[in-house]
Amino acid sequence: MSWSDPLIVMTYRELKRFIRAKSRLIGSIINPLIWAIFFGLGWSSAFNFPQAKMIFGGFDYMTYLTPGIVMMTIFTASFISGVTVLWDKQFGFLKEVLVAPTPREPAIIGRSLGGSLTALFQGLIVLAVLAPMISNIRLFGVIPVILIGLLVGLSFSAVGITLATKMTSMEGFHIISSFIMMPTIFLSGAFYPISTMPEWMKILAYANPLTYGVDLARHYLLGTGDLGVVTDFLVLVALTVVTLTVASTVFRNASIE
Repeated sequence: MSWSDPLIVMTYRELKRFIRAKSRLIGSIINPLIWAIFFGLGWSSAFNFPQAKMIFGGFDYMTYLTPGIVMMTIFTASFISGVTVLWDKQFGFLKEVLVAPTPREPAIIGRSLGGSLTALFQGLIVLAVLAPMISNIRLFGVIPVILIGLLVGLSFSAVGITLATKMTSMEGFHIISSFIMMPTIFLSGAFYPISTMPEWMKILAYANPLTYGVDLARHYLLGTGDLGVVTDFLVLVALTVVTLTVASTVFRNASIE
């Protein structure tokens, strides 16, 4: 069996599992739409004056929020995809993967790729729903956003898988996930500009990897951003390499009790 075989198989398995879990698909799309519609439209009315638009780069709040909601969707879906490792532990499939006479690295990369593709799909659906509600969106920016979403998805699905590989409790995974995800989302600049944050919060925001995905998506979809495009891309590529390397190392040394 070649190195690519387990990668393709695990990617296909994650995609097929996602398609079959219709409740997971619907829930993962409805949740960010609720944020966008009730949070975004609600605050759009509150920020409907010229000075507020200056804070949001010259855009109304709903338009400013949309790239952040798309990246939040991809981040959340990819991170949570790590829970499939715990499901496989419970049903014995993970033990079969670990004892199979194939390298473990392509299996875990395939899982990450499958998780990132499903997360990207959800993010694009959210973007398609929100696009008619906003103005000044750059449709040609959707193509680079696909690449950005793939990098964000690969990175955080690898983080979720690494965390799940080390855990045995489904409940514990969800508790720790919530503890990690909420600060990551709010510190990413998805809901408000980093420039408006207190100085101590700015430090945390710039240390947050999701910040660079949100900034890059906002640059391509709206033509505005707080950071440089090259810096954003370099951080995301480096993050992807590091997280996949760590996930592969952890999975290679994993064992089932």
